[in-house]
Amino acid sequence: MDHPCTSESAVKTIARLNDEFRSTFEGGKVLMTAAVNALPAQIQAAALSAMQTFSAFTEDNDPHGEHDFGSFELAGETFFWKIDYYDETCTYGSEDPCDPDKTTRVLTLMLAKDY
Repeated sequence: MDHPCTSESAVKTIARLNDEFRSTFEGGKVLMTAAVNALPAQIQAAALSAMQTFSAFTEDNDPHGEHDFGSFELAGETFFWKIDYYDETCTYGSEDPCDPDKTTRVLTLMLAKDY
């Protein structure tokens, strides 16, 4: 999703906001795909925990430096997570992902095969 926050300081702000949201699940919505929801509860819990503590950001998986995507292996599956930025009503894309008052972050946990 394209957005106007492109300066280095704006990207750092977005990364910080994304890290805070992902690690606490506060300030947005967290979704799981049907395939993740169908997994045993203990695997779901382990996947949510792995997502919250994810820190393996590289140029390959985070080329824009926003900390909005990650992947990890668990229980023989590859998981992806992705943060998208929407307006306050989740109708449109956020006009300013740097501003938490104008942005609802939506974090989706999925299996790589869902993507």
